[in-house]
Amino acid sequence: MIINQLPIPTILNISGKKPWEVNHFDTLELWKFGDFKSYTSLNLLAHTLGIQTPKDDIDGSMVWEVYWKEKNLERIVTYCQKDVVTVAQILLRLAGEPLIKSENIEIKT
Repeated sequence: MIINQLPIPTILNISGKKPWEVNHFDTLELWKFGDFKSYTSLNLLAHTLGIQTPKDDIDGSMVWEVYWKEKNLERIVTYCQKDVVTVAQILLRLAGEPLIKSENIEIKT
């Protein structure tokens, strides 16, 4: 957001805040249950929770090649958009809420 000169939303501006003052949380923190030795991938977490995986085309390890060799920024944009939807679905599932139906998801470009 800074690179693109967009204002940082107040909820995301955590600079100088204490951990208990931050109004959001990371799904990684939720899922690791206090374990500091490892992490759980978004793909594994989605699969475990019965949510469609966003990794049907590329994964994070392929972004460099897709950008620098293929020059395919749109493919990376789609990859990131799928991740955002998946994180939203995971948060809903963790909160015990119904998932968003695919017909109610609209990706803006």
